[in-house]
Amino acid sequence: MSWLQLLLFVLGLGLLVLGAEVLVKGASRLAVGFRISPLVIGLTVVAFGTSAPEMAVSAGAAVAGQGDIALANVLGSNIFNVLFILGLSALIAPLLVSRQLIRLDVPLMIGASLLVWLLAMNGHLGRSEGALLLGLIIVYTLFLVVSSRRAGRQAGEASELEVPTESGSLPVNLLMIVGGLVMLVLGARWLVAGAVTMAQVLGVSERVIGLTIIAAGTSLPEVATSVVASVRGHRDIAVGNVVGSNLFNLLAVLGLASLLAPSGIAVSAAMLRFDMLIMLAVAVACLPVFFSGMRINRWEGLLFLGYYALYTLHLILTASDSPARQDLQTAVLYYALPLTVLTLLVLMAQGWRKHSSVFKR
Repeated sequence: MSWLQLLLFVLGLGLLVLGAEVLVKGASRLAVGFRISPLVIGLTVVAFGTSAPEMAVSAGAAVAGQGDIALANVLGSNIFNVLFILGLSALIAPLLVSRQLIRLDVPLMIGASLLVWLLAMNGHLGRSEGALLLGLIIVYTLFLVVSSRRAGRQAGEASELEVPTESGSLPVNLLMIVGGLVMLVLGARWLVAGAVTMAQVLGVSERVIGLTIIAAGTSLPEVATSVVASVRGHRDIAVGNVVGSNLFNLLAVLGLASLLAPSGIAVSAAMLRFDMLIMLAVAVACLPVFFSGMRINRWEGLLFLGYYALYTLHLILTASDSPARQDLQTAVLYYALPLTVLTLLVLMAQGWRKHSSVFKR
């Protein structure tokens, strides 16, 4: 491996950290200037911006007629966002969950995941489905901005959110956001290129690289942004970034890819019966975890990371046609998942008893 590739890897990592720092600071100040809550900024500006790599990859793959790559990128990114990013962020610092996320945004993420699965049941996502998905993301974004400004005037949720004290000037804030996004996208590209080279030198097959490093690579901006937001105390942005990115991936990225694909996107049986169901299950799992105590604790973050490790291991075993794949599926389906579902149901029941008065307002 050349020193140039190693330098590319290090520079990419540095750009990710710096870009996330600049983006979070600019977005937080922009929220104050426009009287929009940091949560909504996390769900829109930050989340949509950090999903730029997914948009680039999926749109390019769709135009080239590689619809399976476009779809796999969205599904893999959404699973990575929840299990890895939220898990890692919660390990750094327990994440507080806004009431709006539980009442609106997470149910919408679950609904969008279910909608995509239903639209794909016939094995195809065409231009009509793409137009529907794009229309929904426009409506969602407009609703967020309008409702947030109204709530800001009424001081509805201001006490629940960590708001910066200074807004700064508008041009500077916009420049920070744009500069942060540029650094994130460029840093992710350099980091992935360096990581692929190192993996090839270590003898890892290109198929495994595509299923792991490349799939996670387009989500690296979300990793950097959510982790930095968590460290700096903007925990509403850390969580809102993940939920907003998943909604953007499903509605905007997949919608645009379906419109651009010459013959639409073909959905394989394996994606329909496994990856889409995993994505839907991960989205559903957010609700009881978030609801249990209006926060994501460290042990819940560790649980998320553990399941992402199992998912990645399954991808590797499938790619290598290992007989151990069946043993892993049996262990997950008949032991790990039932125990997890039982735990989540107990947590949701406890959370409902504790916070039911909050959600009746």
